[in-house]
Amino acid sequence: METRAGDPGAFAHFDLSRVDSPAFVVDAAKLRANLAVLADVRDRAGIKVLAALKAFSMWKVAPVVGEYLDGVCTSGLWEALLAAENYRGEIATYCAAYKADDLPEICRLSDHVIFNSPGQIARFAPQIEQARQRGDAFDIGLRINPLHAEGEVPKYDPCAPHSRLGFPVNQLTDAHMAGVNGLHFHTLCEQDFEPLERTWLALLPRIERYLPQLEWLNFGGGHHITRADYQRDELVAFLKAVKAQTGCEIYLEPGEAVALDAGILIGTVLDLQENGMPIGITDISATCHMPDVIEAPYRPAMLGELPPLDPQTDEGAGGAVRLGGPSCLAGDVIGDYRFSSGPEIGQRFAFLDQAHYSMVKTTTFNGVPLPSIWLWDSSTDELECVKRFGYEDFRNRLS
Repeated sequence: METRAGDPGAFAHFDLSRVDSPAFVVDAAKLRANLAVLADVRDRAGIKVLAALKAFSMWKVAPVVGEYLDGVCTSGLWEALLAAENYRGEIATYCAAYKADDLPEICRLSDHVIFNSPGQIARFAPQIEQARQRGDAFDIGLRINPLHAEGEVPKYDPCAPHSRLGFPVNQLTDAHMAGVNGLHFHTLCEQDFEPLERTWLALLPRIERYLPQLEWLNFGGGHHITRADYQRDELVAFLKAVKAQTGCEIYLEPGEAVALDAGILIGTVLDLQENGMPIGITDISATCHMPDVIEAPYRPAMLGELPPLDPQTDEGAGGAVRLGGPSCLAGDVIGDYRFSSGPEIGQRFAFLDQAHYSMVKTTTFNGVPLPSIWLWDSSTDELECVKRFGYEDFRNRLS
């Protein structure tokens, strides 16, 4: 999977030695710029935009998110609690399958409780009624699978064959829609406008009969709206047309777009060796700190890296170094990189676009320390250490 992000922005001028290693650094100015783009789309289209906490849940900046967007979407009880404690606006909660013990609190915290199947809605009907009798104000949504695949990688495509995410729209009946206030679908991953439009055109004939009873439609996330070349004017026109056509409130739930290119992960070269090519061991672990590198897989861009060698023109030029983490996992490999100088033992470096889907996925597997978290404002050069992790964080997760 090839990422289309990796713009260094103001990080091109950031002194990597100002923080410890490893460390995430988030640029508050870039975050605000992204949020301003999303708010502009929201205002021009007349829709609502929720930030997806599953991608970026750095609650230190929750007040900033609240200045621009309409709320957040969450993936279960713990994210809903985090949202209620720290974020402003609406809370939309979706989970592939709820636990009965969690549902009363989710109903209390959420404005929209979105189910993955009509079976769960029917099974939890008594709990839903009890929550409403005690005064909880929420509506019911159903996630559907449009059965229209646009994903580049099947494991990231909710419309891949045999997907567990969303109820297949070709199985939807009038009985399933009883008591449902809105429909939700999320089928994109780091994609442009056209896949969203094609998905809607494929889906509309299948749900058109239900539109008069619906209050809202949620088009989920995966929209790369804040990328410089995203077709935002076309998106705005499309959203306005859908809203007029359906009479529904329209929601988007961007996650990656909120923090796109707003953070870096800084590391240090710990050792160098040769094994058919130069090998660099770093204090950044793919498996512990950037698991999507292995799961997607993809190659993260490095700050200041040289382009790959051209065998026709770069004879004798410095070759690539294979960088990997300190864990014992043989596959803990980040990728092959050409440094502008070095690398040398003790040298700092940084991977770009690591604010989203990295911080939220870190682990302490193998006892590898977690990166500290820093907030930098490139417009003022103010730098704050938000959190450092120690041995106790590792120990307290175990028993």
